[in-house]
Amino acid sequence: MLWHWTRVWQVLVLVGLSCFAHDAEAKRLHLDDDHKAPKIDGRIVGGVEAADNAAPFQVSIQMIWGTHGCGGVILNERWILTAGHCVNDDSLDQLRVVVGTNNYTAPGQILYPEFSLVHCRYDLPYMYHNDIALVRLNDSIVFNERVQVVPLSDKNPPVGATVTLTGWGTQYLNGAPMQMLQTINLTVIDHDDCVEEWSENPGVDIGHICTFTREGEGACSGDSGGPIMWEGKLVGLVNWGAPCAVGRPDMHANTVYYQDWIRRTMSECKVKSS
Repeated sequence: MLWHWTRVWQVLVLVGLSCFAHDAEAKRLHLDDDHKAPKIDGRIVGGVEAADNAAPFQVSIQMIWGTHGCGGVILNERWILTAGHCVNDDSLDQLRVVVGTNNYTAPGQILYPEFSLVHCRYDLPYMYHNDIALVRLNDSIVFNERVQVVPLSDKNPPVGATVTLTGWGTQYLNGAPMQMLQTINLTVIDHDDCVEEWSENPGVDIGHICTFTREGEGACSGDSGGPIMWEGKLVGLVNWGAPCAVGRPDMHANTVYYQDWIRRTMSECKVKSS
């Protein structure tokens, strides 16, 4: 079965020059008994606790009362980048964004979404395609050694490359988020091999990077929107997979593929900083 790696929610999507308002129902997918995730105590599935300040560009997208839901990255003082499905379920006034901490319950700074711009072909022509979104914040992020902009890669990682995921995702499906940021190294696999592993499932898109190392290692609920880094630069955002780390590849929005969309959408959004 397929699963978006998050507690799925919908938020208001404003009409932009390259995006449209989206009001689809949230996906409601269920796990069958054959895909129960391995429970690996104290970590993102198969990972370890990240070093302090290991990912100063990482954000936690939370419900207003502080429950972690998704990851994301800082693009500049007013914009963050995340998965489309992370901002497509609840209203924006139910969300907040935390930066500057490895402990999502101890925010360095709390900001609030002003509006979001989901890719105009989100979930088109098939589910899980174009799963990427920009979020404009209500105030400027204050930068310091714990809060930094993520560098964007203009090169795709080659097959066999080691990439790094960070996130507060659960250890197993429907578990609780990890309080401390976790990290894991994953291996990029060939796109055609990925499609074959997913039995030609149309949810594996040209805009995805696929990773798989071994069963018991990978993304899980709450890692959605979180960064996939290669050589110190962003190459992907966690999208979907089989919950959780059960021996199938994970799919991530390829930020190199979407780089023009990211820059054009921010440029076309003529909103002045307050």
